[in-house]
Amino acid sequence: MSSVIEREREREGRCKCGGLAASSPATAPPDAFCNVKTSRAPPPPDPNEPTNVAEAIASWGLDYVVITSVDRDDLPDQGSNHFTETVQKLKALKPDILIEALVPDFRGSSICVEKVAKSGLDVFAHNIETVEELQNMVRDHRANFKQSIDVLKMAKEYAPAGTLTKTSIMLGCGETPDQVISTMEKVRAAGVDVMTFGQYMRPSKRHMPVSEYVTPEAFDKYRDLGVEMGFRYVASGPMVRSSYKAGEYYIKSMIESDRAMASSTASGRS
Repeated sequence: MSSVIEREREREGRCKCGGLAASSPATAPPDAFCNVKTSRAPPPPDPNEPTNVAEAIASWGLDYVVITSVDRDDLPDQGSNHFTETVQKLKALKPDILIEALVPDFRGSSICVEKVAKSGLDVFAHNIETVEELQNMVRDHRANFKQSIDVLKMAKEYAPAGTLTKTSIMLGCGETPDQVISTMEKVRAAGVDVMTFGQYMRPSKRHMPVSEYVTPEAFDKYRDLGVEMGFRYVASGPMVRSSYKAGEYYIKSMIESDRAMASSTASGRS
């Protein structure tokens, strides 16, 4: 949605990516972090937004959609009600659509995570953004590696069986290969199913500079290592983003295959 960044310049909390918005797999943002300024006093959320977003998506004829948002730490529910209502309203309108929710860390609130994880979504995504050692340099001071890992663990615990969890990091921020591998191991230990790697691109001069342009061979190595570690799917390449067209088509096929297998198993038992 081309209006996402434009509309949210006036209303975000601490933002790394724009919304409450929905995108088809083809409309992932081009940069690692969106170029959006933070508002000190954002207005309250639009109570009609979940309905409007759900109705818009239902009319687009999509079979997989990514819903994301600005961070709303200023709200008591951290914006989790908006996510939950949007997912539920969209599933009511189009039950077969697959929904990935790319959510903030909700400041580690188990209540918020549980609410969204049980909303009916198919993929719970939360990005750790960078390796553990660079969290303070890359992310907002209110976010941290442990909190994000805990959010992903809670999502896996609360969500119904078959729900996938997903995270992403950008390379080229100054990380070392050993730090990347160590981070991958900790993410996998948290039960995360899908991980993506892309090249960090500097959105503006006020953002940190790119430390390195990682080679395609290095991206291939991380993909192969991720598969060996047991991730169900790894997308890794300079142009890969957390919302990645080819990856989402693969995840869609994976979910459908899982459900067909579960249905076959259940039929065999009856």
